Amino acid sequence: QATRHFPPACTCRTLPRKGLRRRIAAMADGRVYNFSAGPSMMPLEVLEDVQRELVNYKGTGMSIMEMSHRGKEFMGVYTEMEANLRSVFDIPGEYKVIFVQGGATLQFSSVPLNMLGGAKTKADYLITGQWSEKAHKECGKYGTGQVVCNTKPTKFTTIPDKAEWKLDPEAAYAHYCMNETVNGVEFKSVPDVGAVPLVADMSSNFCSRNIEVRKHSYIYAGLQKNLGPAGLSVGIIRSDFATGKDEMKICPTYCSWKITADNGSMYNTPACWTMYVMGEYLKYTKKVGGLAHWDELADKKSRLLYDAIDGSDGFYQCPVNKSCRSRMNVPFTIRGGDEALEKKFLEDAKKVKLYTLAGHRSVGGCRASLYNGMPIEGVEKLSDFMKSFMDEHRK
Repeated sequence: QATRHFPPACTCRTLPRKGLRRRIAAMADGRVYNFSAGPSMMPLEVLEDVQRELVNYKGTGMSIMEMSHRGKEFMGVYTEMEANLRSVFDIPGEYKVIFVQGGATLQFSSVPLNMLGGAKTKADYLITGQWSEKAHKECGKYGTGQVVCNTKPTKFTTIPDKAEWKLDPEAAYAHYCMNETVNGVEFKSVPDVGAVPLVADMSSNFCSRNIEVRKHSYIYAGLQKNLGPAGLSVGIIRSDFATGKDEMKICPTYCSWKITADNGSMYNTPACWTMYVMGEYLKYTKKVGGLAHWDELADKKSRLLYDAIDGSDGFYQCPVNKSCRSRMNVPFTIRGGDEALEKKFLEDAKKVKLYTLAGHRSVGGCRASLYNGMPIEGVEKLSDFMKSFMDEHRK
């Protein structure tokens, strides 16, 4: 009934059903396969659901973007979203969940600010890519960041065996990045750091596989890869680290995990829109089979692409050691790093709706990100294009 207050053009709810189908089909037909490293492609069904409710959310007469974050309508959205997050990721009751702005990057500071305020002022960092390197650098502003391993000499293409690590059993925590977006390196299992509290940046493979929550004291992840639009980082905290017992005195109020948790992630106005879309993504995840579905799809998609690279007789090359190749971010070069040919590859790819395949500006080459929202059809199309491009340009 509430839609009658709006001009017919304002909401697709007012379109005849056939008209709605035609409009959505046209939108789908005009879309491209977007291999961006984030923000990234989202499942079309999630986008369509969000589109339908954009102007008038469930008959309230207002958009999610307009309503009070403390009103009963939005609190209902928030409560359902958190419950679904706990269900999908099987988060134990002794862990709290927080949602913070500033992305995962702000957590590079928040981690030491919340964990180095006690008797222990040193932390261990496994540096396996640019993001863990940045996290380590940030820790140095507040305490001592110790290097467990550093694969920069290999251009971040490997993960060393544990026998090579230099772990400190007295460290306040050990930090690792489970998947390095820029470099395409992924841990296949949770690193064993003994009794030291373990902290994980899971930004770019969060929601692509089951996570072993109880092996961690804190897990954080930006949402803009596999679970929604940009604007929030989700944090999963073991309750004893949400008490403020190890919080540094200089910790800004907005970085305090205790204050964030105690206020239900609403110390100030949160990123309501991002929370809502994440909630819709979680509903969709449950509908298609949960993390097991995304895990299986990640295997299929990454295998397709790596097979195309490895079967090219060196025309395409992935610099990452096979033991730690990422299923989310696949970097590759063409004919040994031929920049002119790589440029042509990117230009020709766009002609067949394959977009955002350039490598990170600091690395160069090409990179395909295969997040949850990328359908397998997109990867099949990319694989076919790579083969035809190779046939055309092989010397």
